[in-house]
Amino acid sequence: MDATGQQGRKPRADVQRNRAALLEAAQRHFLRDGVGTSLEAVAKEAGVGPATLYRHFPTREALLAAVLQTRSEELVARRTEIARLGDACEALGQWLRAMEEYFSAFSGLPEPLMAAARAQEPDNPLTLPCDTLIAATEEYVRAARLTGCVRPSVQGYDLFLAVISVAWIRSTRAADEESVDRLRALVENGYRERGDRE
Repeated sequence: MDATGQQGRKPRADVQRNRAALLEAAQRHFLRDGVGTSLEAVAKEAGVGPATLYRHFPTREALLAAVLQTRSEELVARRTEIARLGDACEALGQWLRAMEEYFSAFSGLPEPLMAAARAQEPDNPLTLPCDTLIAATEEYVRAARLTGCVRPSVQGYDLFLAVISVAWIRSTRAADEESVDRLRALVENGYRERGDRE
């Protein structure tokens, strides 16, 4: 204890260090083994016990949401690049591709994100990231709709689900890259107004 009777900062530094180590280990495991990786293995690699992991991240979804947050800078950077485009339809297409890359970061990632988006459970830590992405997609859809290149019935949520589905197909390696390209074209032809379709 210090002169004021308060505990020193060492426990707080330990807590922060443990959290950072868990996030780094989790990211490595998610990249290598997918989101279904062993959480006990993550804790072991981080140099802490399972109880410490669960104190920081009570569920797999909480850990996954925290790891995705550390990777969100990539999406923020892409949005900055997309903002420089003068074409709202091109901006929407670029955003959908950026989301697809984000969803494809870890094997198995699309499933828990789809479940969180569908269930809209406020206690699920993945619901907020999904809501944020859906809202951003809706902004791009509205801007593109104003230019007449997106059908009036198309919603941001629809395109979120379409992109996450393509990412799921990629993650399962159920299709080769040419098939994935054709799926992307089908999605694009589906949301564009008839006169703007290829």
